Amino acid sequence: MPIAALITGANVPDANVIGEVLDAVVMRGPRGPRRPEHLCLDKGYDYPHVAPALRLRGIRAHIRRRGEPPLIGKVRGKPRRWVVERTNAWHNRFRCLLVRWERHGAHYLALLQFACGLIAFQ
Repeated sequence: MPIAALITGANVPDANVIGEVLDAVVMRGPRGPRRPEHLCLDKGYDYPHVAPALRLRGIRAHIRRRGEPPLIGKVRGKPRRWVVERTNAWHNRFRCLLVRWERHGAHYLALLQFACGLIAFQ
């Protein structure tokens, strides 16, 4: 189930908006937003500003470093990357999200959040 949705430009690296994505979490706990305790990230997040941004939010980062040998793709026999592709496939079932026709980012974000709500409801 998607827990946060944020839109950026196609040429903006994910590492630059990781703090904004974590602040966009819509699930609330008794004392604020519920965030994960640990966050596993790939080599694309190996920048000096990522770890302090996660530490500021109380999240322990597990970031693969550039130059490390790649993992096989499984952790204890279970593939992990398919979760992201599955969520993207769920969003692609909505035609208005598959091809962006809206000119305003706020309209597209509203449709994206509506689709996330429908996915969570189903």
